[in-house]
Amino acid sequence: MVRYAGFPAEGIEFLRKLERNNRREWFQARKEQFETQVRAPMLEFAAALNRELAAFAPLYMREPKEALYRIYRDTRFSADKTPYKTHIAALFPRIGMPRSGASGLYVGISHKGVEVAGGVYVPSAEDLRKLRALLAERHEEFRALVRKPALKKLMGELQGERLTRAPKGWPSGHPAEDLLRAKQWYFGVELEAALATTPRLLPEVAARFRAMAPAVEFLNQAFVRKKAPALFA
Repeated sequence: MVRYAGFPAEGIEFLRKLERNNRREWFQARKEQFETQVRAPMLEFAAALNRELAAFAPLYMREPKEALYRIYRDTRFSADKTPYKTHIAALFPRIGMPRSGASGLYVGISHKGVEVAGGVYVPSAEDLRKLRALLAERHEEFRALVRKPALKKLMGELQGERLTRAPKGWPSGHPAEDLLRAKQWYFGVELEAALATTPRLLPEVAARFRAMAPAVEFLNQAFVRKKAPALFA
């Protein structure tokens, strides 16, 4: 059994204070504190999740340092110029696939809660074309995965922005029209903040990763040249 004691309370408190003091001078004076109380525990958590993924989605294991997002915000195109994120997060994409565009598994921790998500969030125009082609051909298979009781119980309904009508090139009334109108295909929930500092954090997140894994892998079939062997019974 994989064990993880939980994210340290002082790390959660650091993120809370960072939200109130989101300035370079404040953060730089406490950089070592961030490294030991926030980043190092998240690396440990990512390693623990990898050990869980080995049992049901080995193609989504990712070196912890590669899985973690940077704390620094990209403010180039944002009106919000605060320099730091106020959460720490990790993404587990499929081996050989990029962090953005393809389908992956995500977890983020802040003082407000634990966010767990999976699927496709920021596809490019070419990604959309490939995903819609896949869904048009195999929509019944995808619907069966989305309807699985464990997935619905733990992650709810499929989410994402949608067009108001069928996308260009696809006829109205197509049997997969509801799926083709989507611009994103993902699941996401926010768990209570108190969970983060307990040993329940790992099994709760891992259970949701397990529930999402078949649907996440299905979406990635849009980006592989030939259908991958079945990974999930």
